[in-house]
Amino acid sequence: MLTPIKPQKIYKQIVEQIGQLVAEGQLKPGDRLPSERELVERFQVSRASIREAISALEMMGLIEVRSGEGTYIRAVGIDSVVAPLAWMLFMEKDTDLELYEARKILEVQAAGLAAERAEDEEINDIFEALETMRIDLQNQSLGEEADHHFHYAIARATHNKILFRLMNTISDTMQKTLKSSRSKLYEDTSSPERLFQEHCLIYEAIKNRDPEKAQKHMYEHLVGVENRLAKYLLDNVE
Repeated sequence: MLTPIKPQKIYKQIVEQIGQLVAEGQLKPGDRLPSERELVERFQVSRASIREAISALEMMGLIEVRSGEGTYIRAVGIDSVVAPLAWMLFMEKDTDLELYEARKILEVQAAGLAAERAEDEEINDIFEALETMRIDLQNQSLGEEADHHFHYAIARATHNKILFRLMNTISDTMQKTLKSSRSKLYEDTSSPERLFQEHCLIYEAIKNRDPEKAQKHMYEHLVGVENRLAKYLLDNVE
């Protein structure tokens, strides 16, 4: 079905061009970007658009703004591995279900690693997120922050910095892109309680140091959410 073409925001076009230069190696870690005034002249856009683009690039981890010095492409490190992924996720559209597929690959393994490696303090952090979910459930809240905290705590408990950053990048992107569909999922009155119980099973497996059960329950949780999201998206195709 043909749909109207939506004009892309100017700052996103700037982000895309700079991101492409980084991906191609024409801009390298440590390179200084032109000044704001120069960028305005080169792109022929407003200062507001340049500032929006700079903020987006900084959020993605592609650049570093140094007060009084200028704006630089970030140095090589874990962030330089994650930054192109963050840029791609930011620019790509209609990737909701693909993000859930990626979560299954990363988070199922992460749950198993957390069951093996989590320290007592980290298990307690996962439990605190679960308790916040319980309170949110009683208050009929969507519990977005508690859910993010829960998965964040599991990622941290893997003690794998690269896996942690990759998962956070995907999780942060999903939090921003799935707000509307998440609220629709919660229109099914049984969903909040079911989701809470799924998180409880994951927590218990990690606390009991059972990697196989932790992976099993995480997989079942993500598949369930993915299937409900797919149904919602299918029902809302015009």
